[in-house]
Amino acid sequence: MRIIALALLSAGFLAAADYSGTVVDVMCRGKDLAEHTRECALTCSKSGYGLVTADGKFLKFDEAGNARTLAALKKLTRDKDLKAKVSGSLDGEVLKVQAIEFTLP
Repeated sequence: MRIIALALLSAGFLAAADYSGTVVDVMCRGKDLAEHTRECALTCSKSGYGLVTADGKFLKFDEAGNARTLAALKKLTRDKDLKAKVSGSLDGEVLKVQAIEFTLP
């Protein structure tokens, strides 16, 4: 049983959690998040995305997370305040995104 639990944990299945913060493209992560726009995030999509948490930590998304984020940004109607709740598991400094939902400001 321990072997199965360790295998699941190492695969990220047991370490899933919810993270909240502001979505930003990697190229703009050091800039003013309050002024960062949806249009900029769409334009800079090739750099990938990540989440800046309330404590200022940047969690870079995996490739699947980048694709999910791009699709969600294309549907988003507001231009600023790109706050989101992200479900996933951390693999080192990369967040393996299972789901992303933009939240109301």
